[in-house]
Amino acid sequence: MKLFSSKISAVAAIAMSLVASGAVAQSAANATNGASTFNGRWDASFTVENNPIPFRLDITGDGPTLKGTLYNGEETETTTSAKVENGAIVLDFEHYLTTITASPKDGVLQGTLQGRFERDKYIAGYPFVARPYVPVDLSSVQAPSIDGVWEIPYDSQKGEKAWRFIVEQKGAQVSAAILRVDGDTGALTGHFQDGKFVLSHFDGSRPLVLEVTPKADGTLELKAKGAYTTDKTLTAYRPAEARAKGLPEPADFVKHTTVKDPNERFAFSFPDVNGKTVSNDDPRFKDKVVIAVVTGTWCPNCHDEAQYLVQLYKKYHDKGLEIVALDFEEPEQQDTLAREKAFVKQYHVPYTYLIAGAPNEMWEKVPQAVNLNTWPATLFIGRDGKVKLIHSGFAAPASGVFNAQLKDEFTSTIEKLLAEPDSGTTTASLGGKSGR
Repeated sequence: MKLFSSKISAVAAIAMSLVASGAVAQSAANATNGASTFNGRWDASFTVENNPIPFRLDITGDGPTLKGTLYNGEETETTTSAKVENGAIVLDFEHYLTTITASPKDGVLQGTLQGRFERDKYIAGYPFVARPYVPVDLSSVQAPSIDGVWEIPYDSQKGEKAWRFIVEQKGAQVSAAILRVDGDTGALTGHFQDGKFVLSHFDGSRPLVLEVTPKADGTLELKAKGAYTTDKTLTAYRPAEARAKGLPEPADFVKHTTVKDPNERFAFSFPDVNGKTVSNDDPRFKDKVVIAVVTGTWCPNCHDEAQYLVQLYKKYHDKGLEIVALDFEEPEQQDTLAREKAFVKQYHVPYTYLIAGAPNEMWEKVPQAVNLNTWPATLFIGRDGKVKLIHSGFAAPASGVFNAQLKDEFTSTIEKLLAEPDSGTTTASLGGKSGR
């Protein structure tokens, strides 16, 4: 009887195993089929402050390879995680605290985009919609030329008197960026339609639409809509015309922020993500050239810079370069540091990251800098521990020639400082190209 019972149990176990295997296989098939519903290139948009922000979204893969991709010109931002759950796709960009959740309906994706895009809201949800990408035929569109560099008179709270507007044009298509002293808008892309260029940007952050209308007097009229932007109508001039009119020039990136006492060693002492205090006296910094960057993972331009700093670290670390990030995170992030951890992982940051405090504590925690009001601000420190140069902001690849100038300045400054013998030698402050 026991033998017969054992045989029944064995058969039952085998049956249950087969059912379970079938369920797993079916689940995997459903996941794959579900992902294929979303795969492809989408013309997406979400609405912030009553303004639709169009952007490109690509979805590829399935299961563990499923990912979403956003675009910043030729640069990309990819999801930190992605999944299909209960018929909806969930795309997480944890390094920005941005999430897209959408379900298919009649060939369209509808849902919510969640993130931080307004000054008075920490995290909020916004209506999201995406339609299958349809190419626009621009072959017959006659667009006026606006290619090149422009200047925009603007009095900012940072003391600026003008911004730059950099345009790369191919026929009716344009990729452009507004460059402030702290960094740029990201690549604004679009084309000429109905007498104006309509450009937009969203790469997980800094959602913006910019309407650019060429005027009969040779200027450009700019109207911006989106997050953290002015509601004023702006005018852009060619630099030569701006000088002829006596208009002030944009800020100088290497003169905007200075150091109180160039003969004083730059000092810092902050905990890392594990709570261990690290200071400028740590052996890792002894007799090294150090880049100390005032940064925050809430800052889009700091995302741009971090990816370049990773390249510099790989190139120059073995030659004597150290990099330390003095990271200022909002109070809401201080307990978990979730975004900071995702940021470091996403960009494969190999250099030291220290948690310096909240953004409004920056002036208290970095008292040696004068007129420190940009995110990021990059301090170049010689082997003697003294600040040789401070570069305000970061002109990313969207800023074209100014990104090239920044790279030349950063690399030449690093190489000059590395060429110094040791901390016993006193050197004069370095001057770099100022982005003029």
